[in-house]
Amino acid sequence: MQNPKRYTITAALPYTNGPIHIGHLAGVYVPADIYSRYLKLQGKDVAFVCGSDEHGVAISMKAKKEGITPQEVIDKYHHIIKTSFEDFGIAFDNYSRTSAKIHHDTASEFFKKLYNDGKFIEEVTEQLYDEKAGQFLADRFVIGTCPKCGNEEAYGDQCERCGSSLNATDLINPKSTITGTAPVLKETKHWFLPLDQYDAFLREWVLEGHKNDWKPNVYGQVKSWLEDGLKPRAVTRDLDWGIPVPVEGADGKVLYVWFDAPIGYISSTKEWAEREGKNWEPYWKDANTKLVHFIGKDNIVFHCVIFPAMLKAEGSYILPDNVPANEFLNLEGNKLSTSKNWAVWLHEYLQDFPGQQDVLRYALTSNAPETKDNDFTWKDFQARNNNELVAIFGNFINRVVVLTNKYYNGEIPAPNTFTDVDEATLTEMRAYPAVIASSIDRYRFREALTELMNLARLGNKYLADEEPWKVIKEDPERVKTQMYVALQIATALAVLSEPFLPFTAEKLKKILKIDPRPEPVITMGVVDETLSYNDARRTPQQLTWDDIAVKQDLLVAGHHIGAAELLFAKIEDEAIQQQIDKLEATKTANKAANKTVAPQKELIEYDDFAKMDIRTGTILEAEKMPKANKLLVLKVDTGIDIRTIVSGIAESFKPEDIIGKRVTVLVNLAPRKLRGVESQGMILMTQSPDGKLVFVNPDTDVVDNGEVIS
Repeated sequence: MQNPKRYTITAALPYTNGPIHIGHLAGVYVPADIYSRYLKLQGKDVAFVCGSDEHGVAISMKAKKEGITPQEVIDKYHHIIKTSFEDFGIAFDNYSRTSAKIHHDTASEFFKKLYNDGKFIEEVTEQLYDEKAGQFLADRFVIGTCPKCGNEEAYGDQCERCGSSLNATDLINPKSTITGTAPVLKETKHWFLPLDQYDAFLREWVLEGHKNDWKPNVYGQVKSWLEDGLKPRAVTRDLDWGIPVPVEGADGKVLYVWFDAPIGYISSTKEWAEREGKNWEPYWKDANTKLVHFIGKDNIVFHCVIFPAMLKAEGSYILPDNVPANEFLNLEGNKLSTSKNWAVWLHEYLQDFPGQQDVLRYALTSNAPETKDNDFTWKDFQARNNNELVAIFGNFINRVVVLTNKYYNGEIPAPNTFTDVDEATLTEMRAYPAVIASSIDRYRFREALTELMNLARLGNKYLADEEPWKVIKEDPERVKTQMYVALQIATALAVLSEPFLPFTAEKLKKILKIDPRPEPVITMGVVDETLSYNDARRTPQQLTWDDIAVKQDLLVAGHHIGAAELLFAKIEDEAIQQQIDKLEATKTANKAANKTVAPQKELIEYDDFAKMDIRTGTILEAEKMPKANKLLVLKVDTGIDIRTIVSGIAESFKPEDIIGKRVTVLVNLAPRKLRGVESQGMILMTQSPDGKLVFVNPDTDVVDNGEVIS
C-alpha cells in the first residue's frame, strides 16, 4: 500500500500460561517494536496493540498442573508479561487482555453478527471424550502421532514438528493429556466457519494479490494450506473456560480460542482509542489504513487464512497488508521449550543484566530468524556486545564526546572549509535514513540493523583516518571541522538508532542534549518553561528521521553537549558462564526427569533375601578378558577364600585402577562359566545420578564417588 493514512500494527497475543522468552522476542515483539518506532519517528499515525491471550486451552492445562484456578494463572502471568514488556522497552500503545469486558463484548458481538448473517453452519459431530475425566477434550488436551510426519507428540490442533494444522480426530493413537487414557468418540453440537466457501477469495487475495510482497515462508505455507483443500473449522468448544457462546442452546460451550484471540487486536484498539479520545473504527475499517500482523510461523495459518476469512465474513473490516512472520529461534543448538524450561526468560534476563535491554535487542535482531531457524548462544551474545556495540558504536561516541569536552569544553565548534573527505562523509551519512528505511519497509530488520552499524563504522573510520588528536597540535582550526563532522554522525546515530536501541538512543540524546523531552531552565530562581534544550540558543527542535537526510546542521555551532558516559559495558566471561551453567543444570534436570527407570521386579519373601551371603572383599588382581570388551577377570579375597569373579565393568574401569579396591560380593551365587572362565560370585554395583557405574563401598553408606545411597 502506497502512502497509507495510518497504520495498525498488531503483535501476537502471548498465552498467559508462562513468561516471555527470547524466542517470542525474536519472532514477534522486537521486530514489531522496531517497525512501530520507525513509523512514529517519521510522524506517522500508528496504533501498536497487543494483549494477553487468556482463554486458550493452555491456560486450563496450566491451572490443572499447578492446582489453581485459570483466573489465578492469567492474573499471575499477565502481570509478569506486561511488566517484562514495559521494562524491556516494547512500546505498545495499548496492552490489553482478553479477559477484559471490552473484549468479551467485542468477541460476542462479532460472533453474533456472523451468526445472524447465516455465516456459520451447525453440525453434530463426534468429538474425542475422556470418559475418566468426564469431559470433551479440546485440541490441546489431546496428544498423538501426526498422520503427516509421524511425530508422536503432535497436538490435536497442530503438529509443531512439521507445522501441519490438524483436528484432534486426525491423530493416530490419541490419548488424553488429562488422564493419559485413550479417548472415545462422542456426539456434540458446534458451530463451524465454512472455510471452503472462502477458497476463491483467499486464492485471489493471497496467491494473486501478495505473491511478490509477502515473505516466501508465509506465502508458501498459505499456498500449501489452500492446495490441501479448506474444510469447515469449528469456532466453538466444549470447555468451562472462555467466552460463553452468545446464542441459545449453547450452554457449556465457549468461543474457540483461535476465533476469540485475533479479535483481541480489535478490542485492544477500542480500549486504546477510548482512553485517548479517538475513534477506533478508522484503524480497522478505513481502506487508507495499513494493517500489519507480526507473528511467529506457528500462527501463519490463523492470521493468513482463518482471521481474514472471519473479517471477510463480517464484511466491514480491512484485511492485513502484510504478515511478516519469522521462523523459530533455537537456544544453544536445541529447540526452545517452555515445558522443559529450555529458554532464556525475559524477566530473568532483566534481573541478571540490569540496564542492558538493548544488548539483547541487538543480539536478537542481528541474528533474527527472518528466513530460517537461527540459534542463540550466550557466547555469540557476548561477542556481539563486546566486539560490535562496545568496540564500534560505543567507542565512536565516547571518542567524539571526550574530545569535544577536552578541546572545546563541550561546545560544538564552528566548522571551517570542508575538504572532499568531509563532504563525502556527510553525504554518505545523509544517505543512511533512506537505506535503513528501505530495509525496514521490506521487514528486513536484520539488514537494517547492519546498516545502522555501518553508520557507526563510518564515524570510526573518519576519526581513525583524520586523527584529530594528532592534528590538534599542528592545525587546531582543521580539528574544529573534523569534530563538527563527527558530531553530526553522532547525532544521526542518536536518532536512527531509536527503533533498534531505544535506551541507548535516549542516553545518547541526553549526552548530546537533544533529548526530545525538554528540561526547564531556571532563570533568576524562576522556572522559564519557554527555555529548554530546544531553545534557540541550542538545537531548536526535536530531530526526526527525515531531518538526518535533509537538515544542514544537526547540531549547530555553540550548542553545548554533556559529559561522556559509556553507552555499553563489556560483558565478562563470568557473567556468560553463569548463564551457560544455568542451562547445563536445566539439561541435567531434564535428563533425570526423562530417565527411564526399570520397573520393580516381583516381590520376594524375607527367606529369599536371607539366603543371600553378602561379604566384603578386596580385589587382588584384575585383567581384561581376551576378546571381550566388557569383561574383567578379578581375583577377590572374600575373607573365606580367594576366588575368581568375572564382572562386566571393563568399559567403566581400567584393571590397574581397581586393584586393592574394597568391594561388596555376593559369594553364594551359583558358579557360571563366561567365555570358558568360571565366575564364582558377583560384585555389587550401583549408578550415580549422572548414570556412571560405581562400586558400593562396604565400609560406609556411600557409593565410591561420594553419593549417598542409604
